[in-house]
Amino acid sequence: MSTQTTTPGTSTELRLEKFQVTAEEDTSPGGRFANWFYAVGVGFFEPRANAEDYPEYVKAFAADARTLIGVHDDAPGALSVDGAVPVATYASMRNTLNAGGPKPIQAHLITSVTVRPTHRRRGLLRRMMTGDLQAAAAAGVPVAVLTASEATIYGRFGFGCATFTTSVTVDVRERFAVLGTPTGRTELAKPAEVPALAGAVFAQFHRRTRGSVGRQYSYARRVSGQWGRERPVEDKAVRTAVHYDDAGNAVGYVAYRFEGWSKEPYTVRIIDLVAGTEEAYLGLWRYLGSLDLIQEVTWDGAAVDDPLPWALADRRCYRVNGVDDVLWVRLLDVAKALEGRGYRTEGELVIEVTDAQGMAGGTFEFAVADGRARVEQVSPNMEADVVLDIAALGSLYLGGVSPAALVGAGLIEPRTEGVVEFLNDLFRDAQDPYCITHF
Repeated sequence: MSTQTTTPGTSTELRLEKFQVTAEEDTSPGGRFANWFYAVGVGFFEPRANAEDYPEYVKAFAADARTLIGVHDDAPGALSVDGAVPVATYASMRNTLNAGGPKPIQAHLITSVTVRPTHRRRGLLRRMMTGDLQAAAAAGVPVAVLTASEATIYGRFGFGCATFTTSVTVDVRERFAVLGTPTGRTELAKPAEVPALAGAVFAQFHRRTRGSVGRQYSYARRVSGQWGRERPVEDKAVRTAVHYDDAGNAVGYVAYRFEGWSKEPYTVRIIDLVAGTEEAYLGLWRYLGSLDLIQEVTWDGAAVDDPLPWALADRRCYRVNGVDDVLWVRLLDVAKALEGRGYRTEGELVIEVTDAQGMAGGTFEFAVADGRARVEQVSPNMEADVVLDIAALGSLYLGGVSPAALVGAGLIEPRTEGVVEFLNDLFRDAQDPYCITHF
């Protein structure tokens, strides 16, 4: 699939090309995929790709069924990069989101968003984003999600920050000890077995973790070391350990890399840690704390409500370095999205949702019984219990943001008494939502 349109009203017409990557895509250095990929690298300050790597990237993108958009300036200067290289890029794909309902819902994933500094302030991002979101909504996808490199961009498109992780450093010297009785066992995994292992264990994690997003093709390759940090070639520094339960089932893994003898204290950095059970999570940390010569373990993907410090004999071994937002959520169909998640209380309310993009606003009657919601759009004349914009609803959606905090920020306007407490009972849960998939 490939389509082209132009943007009039500028000094030169800017041409938009959209195509879905398939296994038959041209992988030559001068092909449209290579030019698009080069433009993304420019936007994110990445090295130019090696020509021999394009077939692997195409294989991955085809497996993800990614749709790519590039905006081209066909009249560059004589010494400028050829117009075949986009001045703006965008990509999307579909996967699943665990919203806490009986089964994951379909989500529209957005990635690789760049605009060259020479072509900003021309509405290119708005054009790409708006058209893509409208197409996803028309296809019946209830939510769009992304992970943001910059936090100031996406709120105006209706995205609300919804999940968070912490960056932690754990001192694993003599005072490190995980309390409780160990279960199962943890062993070093065969590198060739890791891709299948990673997929199977992540499926367990995904089923039980609200906020989790299904993973793209490259994940299992990177955590196994089949792909390196900068190229899809083997990274021999990656090690992976697998945790088995008492029945011998693989229920967790951790992929890690030693940071080198020149870095003190001697440090192991976690690349990926996925646990299908609470016992597996602590078992993997027991393994990491037993690595000879290692003094610290660092990880950028710990949960905000991580149980590890509470399981340590000395919780001061655990240091939080910072908190980062991960998943941003944009509802495309309010009724379908709200009906797709689970709830822990019952009741009714009327919510008024504003949407500057005109995609998903309206007034909705929201009734919850037996953990499931029934949502119907009603007359805008019906008095609402609460008014909020679509981005605030995105932040509220997975239960990772307190309604009271959004009220305090002026993003939610309560209209009836007790509605903030009711929203908290509806959307919040015993555990915060947790997403460890970046895209």
